[in-house]
Amino acid sequence: MFGIDSSELLVIVIIAVIVIGPKDLPRALYKVGQIVGKAQGMARHFRTGIDAMVREVELEELEKKWAAQNKRIMEEHPPEMAGAHEALPAPGAETAGGDVPPHVAESAPVAGEAAIQAAADGPPYVAQEPMRKGDATA
Repeated sequence: MFGIDSSELLVIVIIAVIVIGPKDLPRALYKVGQIVGKAQGMARHFRTGIDAMVREVELEELEKKWAAQNKRIMEEHPPEMAGAHEALPAPGAETAGGDVPPHVAESAPVAGEAAIQAAADGPPYVAQEPMRKGDATA
């Protein structure tokens, strides 16, 4: 702990019994325990604050690194279609081919009829045990 050997601890206990006295020794040990506990709590609080500051600095460094990488990637691969957002229909707008916009329908995989029917039916039915007399109601 503090590099105190058992023989040194025994000498400290003997001196404490002589100086403090056996009558007041339990109260003194209780006070020492409180002081040590408060010191440990303050050290833990200090360590937590330091760890939080270190994490914030690391996050700032990572954000700078990610911003630099993002800038580099955007310079290497510029957007190919400058006005692409204007060609897309507005969210919720009706399309000529149904509910799915044509650019999505072309790239979407074709689903089987069973999958389409399952999606239309909703979630599958889960059988539950009937409630018994005395069961609590939800």
